[in-house]
Amino acid sequence: MKPSVILYKSLPDDLRARLDEHCAVTEINDLSPESQQQYADALQQAEGLLGSGGKVNGDLLAKMPKLRVCSSVSVGYDNFDVDALNQRHVVLMHTPTVLTETVADTMMALVLSSARRVTELDAWVKAGKWQQSIGPDLFGIDVHHKTLGILGMGRIGMALAQRAHFGFGMKVLYNARREHEEAQTRFDAQRCDLETLLKESDFVCISLPLTEQTHHMIGAEQLKLMKSSAVLINAGRGPVVDENALIAALQNGTIHAAGLDVFEQEPVSPDSPLLKLPNVVTLPHIGSATHETRYGMMQDAVENLIAALSGNVEKNCVNPQALK
Repeated sequence: MKPSVILYKSLPDDLRARLDEHCAVTEINDLSPESQQQYADALQQAEGLLGSGGKVNGDLLAKMPKLRVCSSVSVGYDNFDVDALNQRHVVLMHTPTVLTETVADTMMALVLSSARRVTELDAWVKAGKWQQSIGPDLFGIDVHHKTLGILGMGRIGMALAQRAHFGFGMKVLYNARREHEEAQTRFDAQRCDLETLLKESDFVCISLPLTEQTHHMIGAEQLKLMKSSAVLINAGRGPVVDENALIAALQNGTIHAAGLDVFEQEPVSPDSPLLKLPNVVTLPHIGSATHETRYGMMQDAVENLIAALSGNVEKNCVNPQALK
């Protein structure tokens, strides 16, 4: 008998067929209270849960007494209450490998577009303002041979360091919980404390998950340590940065610019001052948003779920301790 699964994300036909081959699937729109009420019986019977977005917490778990596996179409898992999952012995699977290169591309794009004022000047040209050669007031800043500081030297941090070192001849600093010998050997990266990284980097790039320890890790005090010519790049999680402090720093010239793919509240409010500042590049959380990568993430999530339901959690498992 196939295990019952709740699917709360549409899949391409071939991946849906793969899931149907192994599971009895009930597809719902989302994890909203309305959906939970409408599909209460299906939730009661479900052994697996696959999708992205929406909170998976104790309240939802109470409605899913047979749940054994959650499979998220993402690398981040701050929408999941891992402690609650552990208490229920529910394993959480995610997709940490397939999006590495694509997110690193996005971060490098933010570095370049912020430094060279790409989006600002694109809008300026399209508004018909290019009437003569530009002057220094529209000049950007160089990227090559500058210092790039990376907060979090995981897979994405490594891929970003590779681009910075080999592509742009940049000096790479990093701050992480442990020393990464590969980064130091391949990219001549130097591990340092947060204060040193902030003081010495021309570009500070955040590639960190959201945890209690990283929440508002970059606030007013940290921003004041940065060079006035420095650029902050965040493609990790929005709440790692105190957004109000960042807005003030950008308005006051404490730092030069910012490139943001993530925000404290998403979608970002249309009233946010960030959207009115010319020295900020704002993207709608597109880090992994290419056709190829999003397909790969969904494929991984399907395979993760099938494997975990059969007891195989050798890779891509956030909490293997839940099985103990």
